[in-house]
Parts: sequence; C-alpha cells; structure tokens
Amino acid sequence: MHFLAIETSCDETASSVFTEEPAILSSVIASQTDLHARFGGVVPEVAARAHLERVLPVIDEALRQAGVRRDQIDCVAVHNAPGLVGALLVGVSCAKMLAVALNVPLIAVNHIEAHIYACRLAAGRDIFPCIGLVVSGGHTCLFHCKTALEFDLLGSTTDDAAGEAFDKVASLLGLGFPGGPAIEREARQGNPQAFRFPRSFLRDERLDFSFSGLKTAVLYTVCGQDLSQPLPPPGPERRADLAASFQQAVIDVLVGKARQALARTGLGRLAVGGGVAANRALRAALEEMATEQQAALFIPPLSLCTDNAAMAAMAVEKWRRQLWAPLDLDAHPS
Repeated sequence: MHFLAIETSCDETASSVFTEEPAILSSVIASQTDLHARFGGVVPEVAARAHLERVLPVIDEALRQAGVRRDQIDCVAVHNAPGLVGALLVGVSCAKMLAVALNVPLIAVNHIEAHIYACRLAAGRDIFPCIGLVVSGGHTCLFHCKTALEFDLLGSTTDDAAGEAFDKVASLLGLGFPGGPAIEREARQGNPQAFRFPRSFLRDERLDFSFSGLKTAVLYTVCGQDLSQPLPPPGPERRADLAASFQQAVIDVLVGKARQALARTGLGRLAVGGGVAANRALRAALEEMATEQQAALFIPPLSLCTDNAAMAAMAVEKWRRQLWAPLDLDAHPS
C-alpha cells in the first residue's frame, strides 16, 4: 500500500508518501517563511496563493523521492482541519481531485491530532494511551489520547497560542519572524530570572492556557506603561534577558500543565508535538519533569515538529477501519 498525503493548513506546502506500516518514503516541504517575514506573521491570502503555485510540484517531488508513480498510489490523505480556510481549501481540493482521478479512497486527517501521531511515527511503536500536548503557532492543547484515533480535549488556550506569543514578543523585541527560533537564540545569552513575568493558570486546577497577559507584561516592560511615549529600545543585554524570561514563563506553564494532566489521569506517557516542541529549552524541561514523574516522554525530531505531511500517516489508522472521507469533504478552519 502506498499513501499520498497533502498538508496546506497554514504556510507550509507539504506532501509525503508512506506505506501501511507506516514507513515514510518521502517528506517534502516548501516553506513560505520568506514570503511572510516582511509582514511579521502569516498573511492568509498570501499563503493560499503560494499553495496554489506549489502544491503540484511538491506532490511530484514527493513521488519522485519515494520512487512511486501516481498509478501506484492506493489512498490519498489530506489535513482538512484546523487551519487557514483558504490554505486548507487548496490541499483539500487537490486531494479530492487526485482521489477521483486515481479512483482511490480519500481520508481526512485532523492537523492537531496528527502532531501527536508524529510522536508515534518517531517512536516506531504504539504509544497510546497517553497525554498529548500540542504547542504550535495556532494551537496550545492538552488531550487524553485513548487510542490513535480517540482524543478527548482536556484543555486549550483561552486566547493566544504559545507560538503566536513567541512571534509577537519577537516582533516587539525586533528579532524578526518566525519568532520561536529567534527568541530561542536570543534567550541563550540572557538570564531567565531577570524579569518575573506572569504564569497564567499555573496554579489553577483547570488545564487551560493563557498567554495574552504574558505578552502584555512584556510589552509594558519593553515600552513602559505610557505607550504614547514609549521607552527607548532595549540594549542587547536587556533584550536577551527579556527573551529568556519570557521563554521561561512559557516553559513553566507548558510543563506545569503537562504534569497536572499526567497526575489527573494517572497515565505514564506524554507525547508532545507542534512547532514550539522544537525549542530545546522546552524539550530539556519536559525531559526533567518526565523523569521526576517516572513518565515516558515522546517528542519527534525537529523535522516532524513543524508542519509536515508525513504526520498525516495517522491516515493508516483510519484506512485499517475503512474510515473514508466523502468526495464532498470540506475544509474546517476551527
């Protein structure tokens, strides 16, 4: 069996070919970072137009790298939710067209759940049941993952996602886009205890997140309380301390909530996915917490943390249950 997967949920045009084991035969990603950098964030219309230009060449390259012809594809999978609606529609429309042209089943995959399945791909074995933590530019969620296809939401962000906060704080500090890698680089030179930023909900029993207050606290620290007369831009040392303190506040909340979820459910496995999971300081803090809690930690390599089509290999789980998608499949942004 050969599966072809398509990912266009945000600003990465990606395609992958994998088998039913699942074994990844190819994973091709065309990044749009340069297109959006001058705007300081992803522009939905720009992303959708770029997907239109790139999706077919990316699919062709994925097939070429896998050594698989189009007529050897047995199933087409696509991320149809959540994401930017215009971007999603490009991938969904292309996947439906290919499914019809090749006369093969179509399978819909949830992008957030696929981030957790990337941990199973990296582990090479079953990791369920587990606690799933997804930390990305658009989402910060905790799940009780009973099986590879049964996800119960335990908590999510009430405002900004962690990755969005990284982008906005990086812009505020003049570090550019994307914000996650920029903050991480700057934070290495700084003191994470220099500023005591808020850690919203950290002591609450609920498993939700909030990063808007943290973002605002950084804003007032950088610019002063009177935004009509902002303070001068911070110097290199202060900027590094601000980045390190902000990053530490985010890490403390993410690790704290993951610890709470493990304790509440009694589970001994934690799977972490999403672009922010590429942050080395976060990975180190999660490893320390997991060791303390005697829990198994699963985090995929960096190539499977950011948006990609290989993680759509969770379509194999649906294929085994014959959970095909209809040809009127739609995109669902939320």
